[in-house]
Amino acid sequence: MNQVALATARQQLQAVFQAGLDAVHGSTCVAAHLARNPISLPTSIVAIGKAACAMTSGAQHALGEHLQHGLLITKHGHLTPECQRNTRLTCIEAGHPLPDAHSLEAGTALCEFMDGQPAGDTLLFLISGGASSLVEVLPSGISLDLLQQVNHWLLGSGLGITEMNRIRQSLSLIKGGRLLERLRGRSALVLLISDVPGDDPAVIASGPLYPRTAEPSDPELPLPDWLAPLTASARPQPETSDRVPHRIIASIDTALQAATRHATMLGYRATLMDTRLAGDARACGEDIARQLQQQPPGVYLWGGETTVRLPQHPGTGGRNQQLALAAANVLSTAGDCIVLAAGTDGTDGPTTAAGAIVDSGSSARIRAAGLEPVTCLDGADAGSCLAASGDLLHTGPTGTNVMDMVIGLRPATATGTADAESV
Repeated sequence: MNQVALATARQQLQAVFQAGLDAVHGSTCVAAHLARNPISLPTSIVAIGKAACAMTSGAQHALGEHLQHGLLITKHGHLTPECQRNTRLTCIEAGHPLPDAHSLEAGTALCEFMDGQPAGDTLLFLISGGASSLVEVLPSGISLDLLQQVNHWLLGSGLGITEMNRIRQSLSLIKGGRLLERLRGRSALVLLISDVPGDDPAVIASGPLYPRTAEPSDPELPLPDWLAPLTASARPQPETSDRVPHRIIASIDTALQAATRHATMLGYRATLMDTRLAGDARACGEDIARQLQQQPPGVYLWGGETTVRLPQHPGTGGRNQQLALAAANVLSTAGDCIVLAAGTDGTDGPTTAAGAIVDSGSSARIRAAGLEPVTCLDGADAGSCLAASGDLLHTGPTGTNVMDMVIGLRPATATGTADAESV
């Protein structure tokens, strides 16, 4: 594949990714749901998460004069001018992936907002990924420093999001259904953009209005000595008869289906893979690259969320960059294959990149810059390599968050496919 064809193919994969994002944009999905299920009563909104602004925009257009007031809590840098100018909204930006002092301020504001709503108003909750970090109310004995220590350990632990949020629920006064106490009989509805496997409302944003019932068979989590006593002394979940309808309005399945359709429209043979991404990001990246070498020409799509176990002194990057770099290392001997790995929220770990798009020449470009891919993988420093090779993918905030998407291309010109169909 010559450089012009390579550049075109990379652009097309980005267009496929964008088609997936467009299908699960917060504004579109909220407006569509409320158009099918209109609310004709005075309504106040609570929007929390990375997609809070987009979801609020959709609610504003759908509710019109029925919208009374709103509280919006989102990540630093994600607040849009449209929401900021709206005098009916109180807007707070807070910390992610680590909670900060603003997260605690947001927790106080959330409780006060709910307490202050008239008994006859409906509360519409618009919740997306990132909310677990963005808003918190802590029990006595848990400080912000300790909360940050817990979350820092969680982010590098290699645990999946379900296990991570179980721990977060145990150290919170609003997670795990505890926010139900604030409803006091008010009518409420929760619209969710899912960023978790299985779209479990008890896990999304740590389930503030959806109490999780612990099963006797729940496995014990491998916790460090300093953390285990904290979770063991957790405040019991409240016993309440309040139940709030939860509706999933967007998920990774929706995004993948739209991306697959777009790849087909571009003329590719597109295959949506059954296997969900999970487990170690490095191993997943290597496996995906090997799968591409064995598949017929076409575009292949995966969704899910991997993990990274961080060393003591990690470098820069996130799980998608780790996956992409691992794939690039294998792709160096795989003809003209390309892999895009990105977070649908537009951020990958504590970086400004959404992920990366790599090809069979990425490893050579990295080494030409004086870096060694394997060394960077060992040190969780994929970001340094991918910045040097020019492979980082920047989208900015996307208005959604439905886990991660990986898109692989094996072109008809790849080694060993000279007789394959033209793409």
